[in-house]
Order: sequence, then structure tokens, then C-alpha cells
Amino acid sequence: MALKRLLLYLWSSPTSLLGLFFLHPILLTGGRARVVDGVLEIHGGLTRLFLEKCTLLPGGASAMTLGHVVLGRDQSSLDRTRAHERIHVSQCEKWGPFFLPAYGIASALALLRGQDPYLDNRFRLKLVMLLLLVWHRRPARDFCASACDSESE
Repeated sequence: MALKRLLLYLWSSPTSLLGLFFLHPILLTGGRARVVDGVLEIHGGLTRLFLEKCTLLPGGASAMTLGHVVLGRDQSSLDRTRAHERIHVSQCEKWGPFFLPAYGIASALALLRGQDPYLDNRFRLKLVMLLLLVWHRRPARDFCASACDSESE
């Protein structure tokens, strides 16, 4: 099992490295970091400014996943979005270095169809369906198995 975990970390490491670039500037500006269930969660400092001003969402994002690194505005945002962001971690473990390009292509395709590039992104739609299953108290094993299904269906 440890070997499989290591391989997942290696496969998704290009995206995780992007997240790690945020670590030192955030810590130097008063932010905090901790590992929760094998995922580095970073919040505060420059993270708040980045998530508020440097995303395409009106008003910004509460959190963002980059591989095994999750950026959050504050600890409350991380606590509130943890289940959502962990699905993105699973998607990144599946897609590896292709996750960000695939997510970008899915957003571009939504835009070309006249849809919202964020809300109608197929990765996000799959994620919303999975969270609804959990919310309706489906067994966790169904949730985890579904998270590994193809997001491009």
C-alpha cells in the first residue's frame, strides 16, 4: 500500500510542485501550513490575496487544489471545503501531469459551448455529483470508487 501511495505522489508531483511554490511566500507573510491526511494545506498570508484577486471567479475562490497542496483563504475555508478539494486531489492522482491541461481544456470547451468555464467544467460537474452522493449518505466506498472514474465522460 505504501508503494501505491508513493507512486500517486510521484505521478501528481508536477502539479504539487506548483502548489509548493506558494509555501515560502505565504509563510513569510504570516500564513500557516499543516499536513492533513497526506495533503499540505496552506492558508493566510498571501494566499488570501491570491485567491481573492487572481482567480476567474467573481469574489475569488475559497480554496484551490494543486496536486497534494491545497491553498485556502483561512483555516475556516479549508475546513469547509476539505471534502470538495480532496476530490480534486483524487482527480490529480488519476490524471497526474495531465490534470491541469485537461482541466483547462474542459473549461475552454465549456466556454466554446457558451457555458460557464468554471461552473460547467466537466471535472467540477463530476465533483458536484460526488458531493451530492456523500451528502445523501451513500457509503464512503461508493464515493471513493466514483472519484476514480473517468472525469471526461
